[in-house]
Amino acid sequence: MAQHGRPRAARGRGLHFRGSAEAALGVGGVHSTDWTHQTTELVGREGTLVRGVSRRAKGRESGVSLTPPPKLRRLQEALYTKAKQEPAYRFYLLYDKVYRTDILAHAYALSKQKGGAPGVDGITFEDIETAGLEGWLAAVGEALRTETYRTQPVRRVLIPKPGGIGERPLGVPVIRDRVVQTAALLILQPIFDADLEPTAYGYRPGRTALEAVQEVHRALCAGQTEVIDGDVSNYFETIPHADLMKSLARRISDRKMLRLLKMWLKAPVAEKTAGGGWRMSGGKRATRGTPQGGVVSPLLSNVYMNRYLKVFRLRGLDVRYGARLVNYADDFVVLCRTGAPEVLAQSRRWFTQMGLTLNEQKTRVCDGRREAFTFLGYTFGPMRYRKDGHWYLGAAPAKKAVKRVKGRIRQILRPGNHAPWDEVRGELNRVLRGWAHYFAYGTRLMAYRAVDHYVYERVRQFLRRRHKVPSRGTRRFPAEDVFGERRVLLLRRLHLGPPAHA
Repeated sequence: MAQHGRPRAARGRGLHFRGSAEAALGVGGVHSTDWTHQTTELVGREGTLVRGVSRRAKGRESGVSLTPPPKLRRLQEALYTKAKQEPAYRFYLLYDKVYRTDILAHAYALSKQKGGAPGVDGITFEDIETAGLEGWLAAVGEALRTETYRTQPVRRVLIPKPGGIGERPLGVPVIRDRVVQTAALLILQPIFDADLEPTAYGYRPGRTALEAVQEVHRALCAGQTEVIDGDVSNYFETIPHADLMKSLARRISDRKMLRLLKMWLKAPVAEKTAGGGWRMSGGKRATRGTPQGGVVSPLLSNVYMNRYLKVFRLRGLDVRYGARLVNYADDFVVLCRTGAPEVLAQSRRWFTQMGLTLNEQKTRVCDGRREAFTFLGYTFGPMRYRKDGHWYLGAAPAKKAVKRVKGRIRQILRPGNHAPWDEVRGELNRVLRGWAHYFAYGTRLMAYRAVDHYVYERVRQFLRRRHKVPSRGTRRFPAEDVFGERRVLLLRRLHLGPPAHA
């Protein structure tokens, strides 16, 4: 686990800053900040974690370095330190950093490492490199420098939801917009991360979803058992542009940078019609929502959610009700010693003032000593220790999390997969290892057993079809063969340790 502590000492020599009398946004608690991996940790929610782990593994295999150049790292450290030390300071020279050659080159490397389909222009990374990467980066930098850069429509596609049930929309910007947004993120994230409340865990360097899970479990075991399980309805699609821009302007006085961010907020969305044309929506008339599929969207959503997190602290709800707030993106949990209904009512009013609404179907108050609730893929609540029968307040992988990983396993071992066994096993083990890496906390043996059993059944069926075995294949492919000779990962072999409980 990442340990919180003092931030790295920043070096700001060579940078010149100017003060401002603007009111402070508020400064979160000090925590360790590693800017080396800041853009690779924008995955963390349980549904995307496995893909994130596999993507990082592929990056290592291809030799792609995610470490920023020393000059960029020094700039990020200086920006973070300046923002942390002067909460009211507004940064006025940022835009010119976005088109710096080293920053654009690093942004391109990060974008390529994350992969993804092409946008509406159909241009791929291979196309760019075939034509000449150096010239392409120079053209992007020149468009930014001369302020002729314009964002292109975001291609909207429908992809299967985790677990294979239903579909969800996904925005796919063109590669040029992804690279420029990543370059802007490299500059802006150190500034705004210094302001975020310590109760925010989502999409932050040096913080993980698993740390949020552990914080919730600690609070529950400490007696904060009146639980608000909260969810903001369509959060990313309903953030008001005007109020978001005000939040950004409290830290940024650089008009060119603000104009760039507003351009991305107003980017039109293009969706293929049945006739093969494009249906356009959004654009300049849009007044709500962060860019679909945008690299900067998680940061923008954190900046706006910080309004709620900050007022929660300033109004003293943590002290008055013995409450501990834990937030990840649009999800939050408040664990109180008393008064949870009052805290929920006040929170609802604050969200209304922010132009947001709570999802009443998903938001509830429950007694954590008697009822289970789910957060970030884990289920919390009363659990029974099988060896001696005593009850404890535990944390375990949720049923939906097990169902989702089964969906990934089923997809890999589908009948139409004709890849060599070594490739199939490699992809399968990457998914299993990534899932187990996240679900490595709390009471997990039952979930591990369920996944192991499902893996064995699916692998056996896959091998039986491939080798045209007429029987069920239990003798030809026993568990000892699948998890031994064929080297499929057995989760129960991983170190389990004792269950975490009160």
